[in-house]
Amino acid sequence: HVCVCVCVCVCVCVFQTLPDSAVSNYAASLKDKGALVPALYKVIRENYSDLLEPVCHQLFEFYRSGEPRLQRFTLQFLPELLWSLLSVSAARDPHTSGCIEALLLGIYNLEIADKDGQSKILSFTVPSLSKPSVYHEPSTIGSMALTEGALANHGLSRVVYSGPHLQRETFTAQNRFEVLTFLLLCYNAALSYMTSSSLQSLCQLSSRVCICGYPRQQLRRYKGISTRMTVTSEFLVQLITGIHYALCNGEVELGSKALDDVLYRAQLELFPEALLVGNAIKSSLHGQALKSNTKQGARSIQVEITPTSSRISRNAVTSLSIRGHRWKRHGFIESQTPLFHLMGSCLLEALIKPAHLCVKSLCYEQMVKGNTINNSCAALSGGTV
Repeated sequence: HVCVCVCVCVCVCVFQTLPDSAVSNYAASLKDKGALVPALYKVIRENYSDLLEPVCHQLFEFYRSGEPRLQRFTLQFLPELLWSLLSVSAARDPHTSGCIEALLLGIYNLEIADKDGQSKILSFTVPSLSKPSVYHEPSTIGSMALTEGALANHGLSRVVYSGPHLQRETFTAQNRFEVLTFLLLCYNAALSYMTSSSLQSLCQLSSRVCICGYPRQQLRRYKGISTRMTVTSEFLVQLITGIHYALCNGEVELGSKALDDVLYRAQLELFPEALLVGNAIKSSLHGQALKSNTKQGARSIQVEITPTSSRISRNAVTSLSIRGHRWKRHGFIESQTPLFHLMGSCLLEALIKPAHLCVKSLCYEQMVKGNTINNSCAALSGGTV
């Protein structure tokens, strides 16, 4: 306990005396303070600690400084802070979480506004399945028929907006998960910078929130609080996003349990969004070895690339593809009789043109070349050329 007090007091005193020009160097030196992060975790987990209030105050000062590395340093404790808040709220003892509430509301109010104090409007462009990405190849999706509606929407992108968000001065039953979901969104935006201890805390938060008060709590042998916690579908989706990253970056055991627990709760609550995202991630990871991205290795998310198919789809036949296919078979077709050549061409182009137009165009082409096959053309088109 004495070591914890010393670490926290040194951190607070040093930062308060720093000039603005030295903040960046101080932020870079925090990663070298190996005893500081475990000490802060210990303080946050002790709701009745006398050091909790100065720690929350200092973390908020880090975030308010605007230095990205200091902001990420504060964000790494977000899962633990959320669990402390939710567990205290479930125990109906709000007086012990006042400083944590103030810290979380402060971060939220800073994030929803820009430097001029105006409310931010977040935007997200929904990707188009007709264009390739790291997740898929359009040729493997199926029929991509060039209908009039598809051509009219080609190249158009759908943009989803979030905001403006209202400033909050206190937590209520109505706005609690709105604020917490937004904070998790900020956390997920910096996932690649999060430490292993932070990812472990996120997985533990996900499991505890979803199983407390349910029969699955006995299966997990968790002996903490046994009060059921209210959750929302959006909150679970943000948890699943973080769990997916943890699964692919060294936290396979904790991440798998957390994903199963979130899906368990989503099934009980009948949350379609959480079920869709969670089951999609679980299916994509089924049978894959998640050992390549170790805790010390490069941070990434594993994606199964769909191989590009070279086959010609029957549902995607175009004039250009037929013409290219005919040129490939040019040597074979030249060795056949003129009538066989004509009938083969008619059958191919009949897929995309009316039959009488195909016969007319092909007969005209052969007449230009000097081939006298008018009688055959007339027979194929019913006597009308």
